[in-house]
Amino acid sequence: MRQPRSYYAPLAIGAPQPYRELPVRLERMIHFVPPHIEKVRAKVPDLISKVDVILGNLEDAIPADQKLAAREGFIQMAEDNDFGSTGLWTRINCLNSPWVLDDITEIVGRIGNKLDVIMLPKVEGPWDIHYLDQLLAQLEAAHQVTKPILIHAILETAEGVKNVEAIANASPRMHGMSLGPADLAASRGMKTTRVGGGHPHYSVLADADGEAARTGYQQDLWHYTVGKMVDACMAAGIKAFYGPFGDFSDPDACEAQFRNAFLQGCLGAWSLHPSQIDIAKRVFSPEPEEVLFSKKILDAMPDGTGAVMIDGKMQDDATWKQAKVIVDLARIVASKDPDLAEQYGL
Repeated sequence: MRQPRSYYAPLAIGAPQPYRELPVRLERMIHFVPPHIEKVRAKVPDLISKVDVILGNLEDAIPADQKLAAREGFIQMAEDNDFGSTGLWTRINCLNSPWVLDDITEIVGRIGNKLDVIMLPKVEGPWDIHYLDQLLAQLEAAHQVTKPILIHAILETAEGVKNVEAIANASPRMHGMSLGPADLAASRGMKTTRVGGGHPHYSVLADADGEAARTGYQQDLWHYTVGKMVDACMAAGIKAFYGPFGDFSDPDACEAQFRNAFLQGCLGAWSLHPSQIDIAKRVFSPEPEEVLFSKKILDAMPDGTGAVMIDGKMQDDATWKQAKVIVDLARIVASKDPDLAEQYGL
């Protein structure tokens, strides 16, 4: 950890000044694109207006013999499109892979001024962030990149979960974190092959009542880890995200998992399939009724102090803070979604 005096100093001469506050961006879904597939790249111009973030995936799900094609396809995708207010991210290969150094150097060298965030997989501790932080500063300086490229860590190993607070505070480049449930399950030795979501055997039984059959209630495998990640991110002033939900045939379960994460404090999730875009948009946008009620609280308590009764419920400074979280998010959503802006009255 650098000392406070030097924490926000650029790590290379000529690199851009690190952000003191993260840019305000709408990031309800991080939509993954396999950039080595030409017909998928051809759909990107249409996707830009439909999603909040487009991510060119270079890591898992890209075959080893297609890694170079994926990198080149992502660079071409970035060069060929104007992304406007839609974020442009890439997930590079992990730091112990043979492709990662060229991923970083070629992408920053050729499209660094278009790239918003690098997603770093399998982050084990702050040392991984420090390495990428220093390298990015050197490349930004060398290639005249004018704004800092942020780092988004994937929490997908037991070591990473253990070090989550140190990772969150490792650098002013930290954008946020995503839960990576599949790799995390393997790292922990969990007995599941599912990519996110629940498991029918992870449950509790209702109390025994004579000879009556006992009802089992399925539990959330990821509740503890999401809560720990959200706490670390919020304390550090960065953003928490749920990661992938792998069963594209079960939109209801996907929506339930996304909603659990939203209620716990996550700002968005990954969409691996086009069908998940609207699910993420719906879940990670506040309900209009909740926004309208929250606006009533803020209007009734302009300075956030005191206590008032609204619709038969007492509201005080604590609920004012909750209402402000909802209305602030609604304003960001309204800036990109005219239909919701009208429903929110914003």
